[in-house]
Amino acid sequence: MAGVELIPREYGYVILTLVLYCFLNGWMAERVLKARKKYNVQYPTLYASESDNKDAKLFNCIQRGHQNSLELMPMFFMLMIVGGIKHPLICASLGLVYIMGRYLYFTGYATGDPKNRSSRWKLSLFSLLGLTIATISCGIKVLIA
Repeated sequence: MAGVELIPREYGYVILTLVLYCFLNGWMAERVLKARKKYNVQYPTLYASESDNKDAKLFNCIQRGHQNSLELMPMFFMLMIVGGIKHPLICASLGLVYIMGRYLYFTGYATGDPKNRSSRWKLSLFSLLGLTIATISCGIKVLIA
């Protein structure tokens, strides 16, 4: 395959980690779909109104947990893809920690009590910081090469 030989062999771990995140995202989306049915929140309504729906807070917590993951996904993907060029094993490892953090954040938020997400975001934040450092390192390597 043309071009594949230009990237480190270990970059495959970066790719597989990104695919794993896609599965997590699909799982969270499925939870939102089930919550839409359970709490009777029809499309295109993004968030339920507490004045119209007694279960609005429960649905909104599930929806918000997924929405937050979607908001951070482009940054996560970019840091993984670029940082992984120079540091594939480090980025893949940090990516797995990030995925675990996102899972814990979502499941905590989905309880209906937003406080249950509070300590769980730290894994994801730690991972993003590490991925940022790896990506900066890759950029510096390109500049001085």
